[in-house]
Amino acid sequence: MDDCRYEYLVRRFELDAHHNPATFRSKVLLVSSLAYVALALVLLLVIALGFTAFHWLRDSRNVWVMVHLGLFALFLTGLLYTVLRAFLTRLSPPEGREITRADAPKLFELIDRIQHKQKGPPLHRVVVDRSFNAAIAQVPRFGLFGGHRNHLILGLPYLYAMAPREMAATLAHEYGHLSGAHGKLGAWVYRQRLTFGALMDKVSGSEGNWLDSLLHSGLRRFAPYFNAYTFVLSRQDEYQADAAAGRTVGHAAAGTGLCRGELLADWIDDAFWPRLYAQAAHHPKPLFPPYSSMRTAFSASHLDWCNQERLQAALQRKSSLNDTHPCLRDRLEALEVPAVLPAPVEKSAAEALLGSFAHTLAKEFDQAWWEEEKSAWLTHHREQRDSRQRIAELSPRPLESLSPFELQEYGGALANCDRTAEALPVFKHLLQRPDGPFPRARMHYGRLLMEAGDVRGLDELAQAAIEDRSLAERCLQHGYVYLCRKEGEEEAGRWAEALTARLG
Repeated sequence: MDDCRYEYLVRRFELDAHHNPATFRSKVLLVSSLAYVALALVLLLVIALGFTAFHWLRDSRNVWVMVHLGLFALFLTGLLYTVLRAFLTRLSPPEGREITRADAPKLFELIDRIQHKQKGPPLHRVVVDRSFNAAIAQVPRFGLFGGHRNHLILGLPYLYAMAPREMAATLAHEYGHLSGAHGKLGAWVYRQRLTFGALMDKVSGSEGNWLDSLLHSGLRRFAPYFNAYTFVLSRQDEYQADAAAGRTVGHAAAGTGLCRGELLADWIDDAFWPRLYAQAAHHPKPLFPPYSSMRTAFSASHLDWCNQERLQAALQRKSSLNDTHPCLRDRLEALEVPAVLPAPVEKSAAEALLGSFAHTLAKEFDQAWWEEEKSAWLTHHREQRDSRQRIAELSPRPLESLSPFELQEYGGALANCDRTAEALPVFKHLLQRPDGPFPRARMHYGRLLMEAGDVRGLDELAQAAIEDRSLAERCLQHGYVYLCRKEGEEEAGRWAEALTARLG
């Protein structure tokens, strides 16, 4: 099913849910149960056929019949394995540092109060990870047979960002997914989405197995309707969970928490991590470890991420079909609270709820992050150092005195150091030489032109691909990404198709 058809289904189901919420929930329950029914019928059919084949085999005295019944039994064994595997598809629990009541007694006291107030089920596990997020995950232990466990995942950066009352609202929101009648259905549907997603991944990756291929074909036809129905319900449940947070902690705290989370999530992606990784150009190790410095960074950069321009940009975003969470504007309107710039946090939720244990976690996460990034960081640091050294050697010489290899090396070093304005004339000078062509240099020149906002870079990429077919894939990728960002996927697709046709 294409994206337009899927969007139509979602919009249609949203209208159904708005006008007849009880009927719509019944439909979701029915659709979510169909896979159980289909797999159960297949399982019963396999058992019945196996039982019949066993009796035929026991009573038969004909060797030819016995051989064929034996082969049929092997076929049924394979089919039975496939169906049982579908029923028992297992999911891994969320990763993260598991914490206990002894580690963070105040956090667990807050969880207990929220659980008591919302009359919800217990949590089986609480983990802290490195994400800027908070979530509840219900993970089935026995696939479609259930036996789920409730996991609360809290991101340490998120805990450092939020005020204690805003964090309480977040916990109440997450707990709202488990509480009440809507919470039970929503949690059940959530588990089905996880299980069916894992099942689709499992059977789609089984090459040469026609039984898995058959099951995948059936699930693929069923999936768009299942996804559309459950997507609409999941989005409704987000509003219900926001309402639960408002009732439990207060609408104001829920609203400011949403605004703070939206603004800081953008800033972390746009500024915090890029600035941290930019240090690799001049330092063999970060000046400050990321997780231990986040609390200070969030506070010191408050005016950078918390301003009217960023808030207006966040409010202009629309709800997406790629995320069950509604956009910020829709969530605030549903809570009936205004969009406000959150005040600086005097004491973060991490400090209030985790105490000194937050520092322990930060150190652990810093160490794990450095172990993952150390190799790439040092490689980039050496490349930047070598590029600066080569620039220092070549820059005093006139371009006319440099060989083609030195020109390409010089331009590449400038580009590697983000000195695009200086790299462009170097590559241009090289491409004007009569002893060309220089397709690799032309590709880099085209990419730098596009980074500078010059659409002529697309022509340079196309010419580079024609001059050297081994560069075609990279040129297509650079041009496609640029046009997607500038003109949209449709225009990018047309450009890529036209260039592919020219390349034959």
